[in-house]
Amino acid sequence: MPPSESPPATTPTGVAEPPVRTAAVWAALDPVVRAGSLQVLDVGGGAGVFAVPLAQLGHHVTVVDTSADALATLRRRADLAGVGDRVRGLQGDADQLDAVLDQAPDGGYELVLVHSVLEVVDDPAATLTGIAAVLRPGGTLSVTAANRAGAVLARALGGHPVEARALLGDRDPAPARSRSRQARRRFSPQELVDLVGQAGLRPGDWRGVSVVADLLESTSGADPAALRTLELALAGTSPYRDVATGLHVLATREAGGQPPVDDSPHGRHRSAEPRPA
Repeated sequence: MPPSESPPATTPTGVAEPPVRTAAVWAALDPVVRAGSLQVLDVGGGAGVFAVPLAQLGHHVTVVDTSADALATLRRRADLAGVGDRVRGLQGDADQLDAVLDQAPDGGYELVLVHSVLEVVDDPAATLTGIAAVLRPGGTLSVTAANRAGAVLARALGGHPVEARALLGDRDPAPARSRSRQARRRFSPQELVDLVGQAGLRPGDWRGVSVVADLLESTSGADPAALRTLELALAGTSPYRDVATGLHVLATREAGGQPPVDDSPHGRHRSAEPRPA
């Protein structure tokens, strides 16, 4: 298995060491999640890769996901970790959070995760604006998304130069495959930062997610600890972060600030834009 998927070590707190490929995300979140018990919303959190470790740190986490199977896995994982009372799963769509709004804690959530969601929703801007509405003033949003430059590099190194060239032009690299599975968007760093700003949030610096970990073969023999240190060093450094697999932005909702309302005729239900696979 790749170094990023090696069995995780355990930290002194009893929480498993995060995978190498997400080390930069956890490092950015660390000052937020160590500040005290938070009400957390994990949109598209599926099987609880982030939710369960956050619950182990003492936070109360609500996970919204479309997959009943993923939510069942979340429940089993939370129970096995002894944090079932701090994790709640709700089946729903990222762009239709009515159930979350109805059950949100007073004042909203203090931390909202939107990881690997914007690639597959119909309207990323409207979805992010709707999610920002459940974030408490002064709260933090963590968003990750696939990086277009990283996808181009991965396709090229994988021996698919035609697909890489298509992605470079923001075109669908494999139209035939897109007819049989959900297509995915990719973003540039500026596009992701702009989306966050348009949602009424103040974005911080962006960082790369898995700058090199996803490029390594399982036989590379790379030391996981050394690789983790390297990933953390490269995550905020150009030009290395520019070709990472993913992008990560932390943003805050200003105290007293209100996210913009999508008052277009179709609101959150605008038709899907073309998106590359």
